[in-house]
Amino acid sequence: GARGCTPETCSFRDAQDDFITRNAIPIGLSTQSVSDIKEMTSRLSVPYDVVSDEHLAFTNQLKLPTFKIEGKVFLKRLTLIVEKSLIKHVFYPIFPPDLHVKEVIQWLDING
Repeated sequence: GARGCTPETCSFRDAQDDFITRNAIPIGLSTQSVSDIKEMTSRLSVPYDVVSDEHLAFTNQLKLPTFKIEGKVFLKRLTLIVEKSLIKHVFYPIFPPDLHVKEVIQWLDING
């Protein structure tokens, strides 16, 4: 993944109980292959689902921001708060990635 993905992923992993107590679940989205995602989630002990959009169907449908490295398309860092199939809030851009989880939890506390 792109620079900062591991710290961001681990921060969401470490906040798993915070999400559960707020009746929320994180779901990751990646343009990497299923096998790459399985390796990453296993290595980092990620307790939530990370979905592959390797063929960019979801990315293109929602016109999500991307960038390329050596011809490979990656998603720019963003967070969508989705409830009952509706996007309720978008966090973009995200910096620093390892502290972003606190913004999400704060938003859930205010708007949940």
